[in-house]
Amino acid sequence: MSKLSDLSATGTAVWLDFVDRKFLEAGGLKALVEEDGLTGVTSNPSIFEKAMGHGNAYDGTLAAYDKEHPEAATIDRYEHLAIEDIKAAAETLKPVYDRLDAKDGYVSLEVSPYIADDTDATIAEARKLWDAVDRPNLMIKIPGTPAGGPAIAATITAGINVNVTLLFALDAYKKVAEAYTMGLEERVRQGQPIDRIASVASFFVSRIDTMIDKQIDERVADADAEAEALKAVRGKVAIANAKLAYAWYEEFVASDRWQALVAKGAQPQRLLWASTGVKDPAYPDTLYIDTLIGPDTVNTMPPKTMDAFRDHGTVATTLTEKVDEAQHVLAEAERLGLNLNDVTDTLVTEGVASFAKAFDDLLSSIAKKQPPTV
Repeated sequence: MSKLSDLSATGTAVWLDFVDRKFLEAGGLKALVEEDGLTGVTSNPSIFEKAMGHGNAYDGTLAAYDKEHPEAATIDRYEHLAIEDIKAAAETLKPVYDRLDAKDGYVSLEVSPYIADDTDATIAEARKLWDAVDRPNLMIKIPGTPAGGPAIAATITAGINVNVTLLFALDAYKKVAEAYTMGLEERVRQGQPIDRIASVASFFVSRIDTMIDKQIDERVADADAEAEALKAVRGKVAIANAKLAYAWYEEFVASDRWQALVAKGAQPQRLLWASTGVKDPAYPDTLYIDTLIGPDTVNTMPPKTMDAFRDHGTVATTLTEKVDEAQHVLAEAERLGLNLNDVTDTLVTEGVASFAKAFDDLLSSIAKKQPPTV
């Protein structure tokens, strides 16, 4: 058994942040499930852009689709390719889903980033993608924007699993947890089962440090009077932020409100650590795994980070350690004028824009693969 399997034994589920047709067809995902205890897969527009926008792995499928649907729009052509990959991943993970009784074994597919601020369009697209994939171990990814909250509640009420993406701030996460809870409560009110409804809240990590560290480095270079204090919190804010989110999660799942849903079979909305690839080479390449290990969580890793942890990661329950220190780090960041709220607000906006840009590039590359003329 690998270190990744040991990680799963702590309660931190190992998911792969990567989808690619050649990888799936070569049995790469199946091998990770069997050898490393992998229990989930995430995708996003950037991942699909890298997979579909380069090489010819999808050309045969696309040509066959175009022959049957010569007038299809580019978005439809993309969705056909993406849905095939997601179905294949879901089938590979179905034994995991069955063995764990719907508690894991999920693959995620994201709604269009173009509708991140449109609640009704998000609800409609979530239902469309859910019906198209038609697999019980699918999660629809919905961004944790203000418009996303009511869409999450409605989608959960409809019996659709949800992966909430682009969470950076504790307050945004609390709203997402409320939306999930409201969706389950509405299902109970309607007399619907809730025991096989699943959700994760994807809390992004490394991007916070990247932005905060940039501010710190600029101020240190300018001989800021607080240079030593600034350097002391460098590379620590994102982890501290995540630890406090988990501390709040622990309080919430112990509440009477949540326990009333547990009595009816509710599954917790697990915190999922996303953006766990290290951006700064000065940090250990397993930093955002080693420091965020704890029960009822998920860590979704790009392949390079997964390989690094398998090779030299450290398995220990670290998520609930040094919470007082995490509180101190965030208090120091505030005292030093490193405005975490401004950073997280900016990161949500930039995240939506980044996924939209990747989607633009993806659709452009697919459009260039012209269907046959009639």
